[in-house]
Amino acid sequence: MAKATGKKAAVKKAAAPKKAAAKKAAAVSPKKAAAKKAATPKKVAAPKKVAAPKKVAAKKVAASTPADQKSLLQKLFVDGLKDIYGAEKQLTKALPRLMKAATSDQLKQTFEEHRAVTEQQVGRAEQVFQLLGIKATAKKCEAMDGLTREADNIVAETQKGTMSRDAGLILAAQKIEHYEIASYGGLAQLASTLGLEEAKNLLGQTLQEEKDTDERLTQVAVSSINIESEKEQSPVPVMEEENKDENKQEENQNGQEENKEN
Repeated sequence: MAKATGKKAAVKKAAAPKKAAAKKAAAVSPKKAAAKKAATPKKVAAPKKVAAPKKVAAKKVAASTPADQKSLLQKLFVDGLKDIYGAEKQLTKALPRLMKAATSDQLKQTFEEHRAVTEQQVGRAEQVFQLLGIKATAKKCEAMDGLTREADNIVAETQKGTMSRDAGLILAAQKIEHYEIASYGGLAQLASTLGLEEAKNLLGQTLQEEKDTDERLTQVAVSSINIESEKEQSPVPVMEEENKDENKQEENQNGQEENKEN
């Protein structure tokens, strides 16, 4: 029995190293498993980097679509609307000056009526902005700035209280009206192309008002102002009279010298 017990003990001692090796192997395997898990996200992330260029390419293709071309036309329309909106605001400040400088009551009244109409046109332009869903923004209109400056120059270069000044003011005012007619006509056509029918109708209403004002100015000019201004004589400046006297004296002196020589 003692010998048997010794054999069993020897078997246990021999088995002990095997169990320890198994434990060591088991201790290593979780590390390997963790390494494998850590490596897997890299394999999943790789396709995302490859897919990114495809999205960029899709945007480049979309940039040349007809829908984008329509947005460019709409941008042109909005820029033109801002320009004429600014022009109307500039005109509301200039018309009182023209009215004050005018001679005839008929022309004064025409300018006063158009100032009231222009204020309504400013409000109508704001309605168009509202239809587009954007804030009403005025851009300085270089054309209107030049046209109103030209009107101010006419006032400075003509004599106060004359019909000639009124004729010049009508000419300047009609230049302004023709610019507005061209602007509103073009914007109405753009609105029609973009399918903005309500905006087109609003712009068309203002367009007709500008045409009516132009006709009214023509009637005022041909009914009396142009006819009366034709009769007015330009006063001779004092310096011009002095130059005439000096020229006569020189001519007399030259004549006397020629007689002596003969």
